[in-house]
Amino acid sequence: MDHLLSCEATWHKGHSLAQTIFSCIYLLRLDRTLAHPLLHSYCRIIRSTCNAVISVVSDARTHEEEDLFTMAYGLTLTGDGDDKCLSLLNAIEETLSRQLRACKAPSSKRRVLEDIEPLQNNLALEEGLCKALLCRLRFRKHFYHVLISMRRPQGRGLELARKHISSCLLELERIRKSWEFLRDKVFGDNIEDRTTASGRQPIGFDPNLNLRLSAPTPPRSIKTLSWIKAIEYFEKLLNDLDIICSFSMDPLVENILWFVVQFQKSQPDLVARSHLQLLLIQDAKLYGRDSIFAVICRAAALPEVTKDHDIQKDEVVMQLGGLLINLLKIVCTNIAWQRRKLGKILHDWRVIHMQLEFTFKKVLAEMSSFPSEENVCMRLAKHILIWVEEQTYWIASRFLILGFELELYSPSEYCMVYWYLYVILIKLAEKIHLKVVAANDISKRKGKKKRDSSMELRQKDYQIPPTDSLLQCHICLAEGLTMMLASLRNERKVFQCLGPFNTEDERFSQHFELLQKAWLPEYTTYFTFREYTSRASFSTLIMYNRFKDAQRIAKELKDSFENDPEKMDELKRIEQVAEHNSIALNLICRVGVIDPSLKVSFEFSHHPYFAVAVVKRS
Repeated sequence: MDHLLSCEATWHKGHSLAQTIFSCIYLLRLDRTLAHPLLHSYCRIIRSTCNAVISVVSDARTHEEEDLFTMAYGLTLTGDGDDKCLSLLNAIEETLSRQLRACKAPSSKRRVLEDIEPLQNNLALEEGLCKALLCRLRFRKHFYHVLISMRRPQGRGLELARKHISSCLLELERIRKSWEFLRDKVFGDNIEDRTTASGRQPIGFDPNLNLRLSAPTPPRSIKTLSWIKAIEYFEKLLNDLDIICSFSMDPLVENILWFVVQFQKSQPDLVARSHLQLLLIQDAKLYGRDSIFAVICRAAALPEVTKDHDIQKDEVVMQLGGLLINLLKIVCTNIAWQRRKLGKILHDWRVIHMQLEFTFKKVLAEMSSFPSEENVCMRLAKHILIWVEEQTYWIASRFLILGFELELYSPSEYCMVYWYLYVILIKLAEKIHLKVVAANDISKRKGKKKRDSSMELRQKDYQIPPTDSLLQCHICLAEGLTMMLASLRNERKVFQCLGPFNTEDERFSQHFELLQKAWLPEYTTYFTFREYTSRASFSTLIMYNRFKDAQRIAKELKDSFENDPEKMDELKRIEQVAEHNSIALNLICRVGVIDPSLKVSFEFSHHPYFAVAVVKRS
């Protein structure tokens, strides 16, 4: 049982099914285990679980990144009676529970031995063995329920899945504690690299069993995860699934993307990410219930009535819906695969914007004789075009940010990357502002009907949403880091792109080639970057300290996000980066820029993509 758990975790980590779980001879010939009900029921639930996991990953189509995961190599994953695997397991669980209750009643031990066949000969060990087996069986039962419940359409099984996740975590803790009973005195406490709680080698496994089923290439070397590591893996997997189940299924694209980005920070594995993707997109609808055009209208701040407009049947608008579905699927993949895909779809979003402009002009020309319809279509076109540009710049910013998480940039390239990120975030803020203004225009019209006062309307116009202010914090940090690095390059001649291979211009082209091809933003070149940073100096930087601006805005936003722990954590990280960089900036200016003993380096100790300057004397 323990070795199978280790094999299952190893399979989830990307190794082949044939060389991990199906290295167990009992799973290959399940009919031969019928004489042993406990072993038979356990093997059957393992096989059903494997089938459920493969089904999830295959349907989500995230297995391209771990292509060995869904390959079954012709192994039998389904069979007659698999639908009864839970009833078989429940029957065995009930038998073991009766044995355990009998073991706890000393007066009836002798009578129980006559009625129920004990698991082994030593009666003193019967209770501990029953507990160890029960927690393992119950974990398998609840884990299978989690997988089935999360597949229910429109998220209807998420609450039930959370209950089973809690039970799984409880049983895993009991499995961990059973080590004290099962451990072998020969191995003692040294089981860190063992695949069983006792530390003994498992029986019924042969790693060379399915060599003929493997692809005609040299076999990949496999190191099966230890029993402790397997338990830790399943605990993390269940916690990730619990986060997915606790998601409020927010209908706003902006909030969905924020949730997924935060979820990805914990580096969830393939199974958890597949479940998240299937929750978001079901039958080409958001959560299996909201049409993609309705989702776009809501994201573009359009009135609810526009979601039924006939323009949704237009081919280009349907293509836009396909791009949004594709984006939601991409952000659920691992970050390396995600970055590659985001870079490729940037051009598609840019092209769809031009196609939409042409389509809307054509439709408006056809509706010129119907003024009321023309006004509705014009408003719809304006909102959707702004939203498409906003989404395009969000993708570009995500593309750049993931480069930090993947460590694709060297310190000498930080200046150009932060500058490009600053430019992209400025454009993103502009598009968000245009969307807010367009939404306010609609509310103004309603306000006029209700005879709202002009003073109230003015207050509405100048009220900045908290999410926009949070973006402004990021803009301040990106600009501050750009100017600090540029000043160090100009005055101390450090963090410069010097080397025998690629020039700075070539590195700029390599990092931002996909953005440049998509004209994001327009007329942004290496020479624009050089012109912007060539005159940066510490004397100017200390006067216009953008880090202090970020710190001030972050403090003001705390009241707005007091009920959102994730955004509060982000504000805390922003404050720490801004404070440390402000101190470093003042220190450099006070000691002297040209002091040769002063050493400046950058590290990501407080934020995943905004660096902190570390100043030391050599």
